[in-house]
Amino acid sequence: MSIEQKVAVITGASGGIGAALVKGYRDRNYRVVATSLSIKPSNDDEVLAVPGDIADRKTAERAISEGVARFGRIDTLVNNAGIFIAKPFTQYTDADYAAMVAVNLTGFFHITQLAVAEMEKQGSGHVVQITTSLVDHAMAAVPSVLASLTKGGLAAATKSLAIEYAKRGIRVNAVAPGNIKTPMHSVETYGQLEALEPIGHLGEIADIVDAILYLEGAGFVTGEILHVDGGQSAGH
Repeated sequence: MSIEQKVAVITGASGGIGAALVKGYRDRNYRVVATSLSIKPSNDDEVLAVPGDIADRKTAERAISEGVARFGRIDTLVNNAGIFIAKPFTQYTDADYAAMVAVNLTGFFHITQLAVAEMEKQGSGHVVQITTSLVDHAMAAVPSVLASLTKGGLAAATKSLAIEYAKRGIRVNAVAPGNIKTPMHSVETYGQLEALEPIGHLGEIADIVDAILYLEGAGFVTGEILHVDGGQSAGH
């Protein structure tokens, strides 16, 4: 790492994987811009909390502009914010569709566009998306077309961006989790979810953080969709 501290922007940073990512990057001596709808100010001077709805471009503008004003640069963006609604296809409502597109796709578009513009100025950077293993391996037990539609869009965009910016020093990757022990799942559902994992148990938040931090340091890896899913995408 250069003498100047690097800066990571993390969306959906107030809990679960996002909060763990803030700690993971701080442990690597990154300064962090943490944004989410319910984010609270941090006692750590090296963490800038930016509250707001990621689907609103103004939130993205504030996260990037305030991050640059405070820390002077943007090196990494982790698009962690996302929502998941599992329903039979014909039971999805217009509100479900609008919410998932707004957070999973629109939110990604705004903040990634602004972050990449900053990365271009310094000729280096890294963008990571959180997708889902269901994009590659649909499961009858988990009807989730809107997750595949929106997160599948992120997977495709990951490869497209990786190639577009490969010669400009900006890498773009994604992590595709299986079922992870996060606040998204109640403890009562663990047994049912574990049955879906070939490895026989749920993943931990640390598994996702470790995967993202691996990609952070993997300078020859770009356009990769790294599955952290207990073998789910390989088959059943």
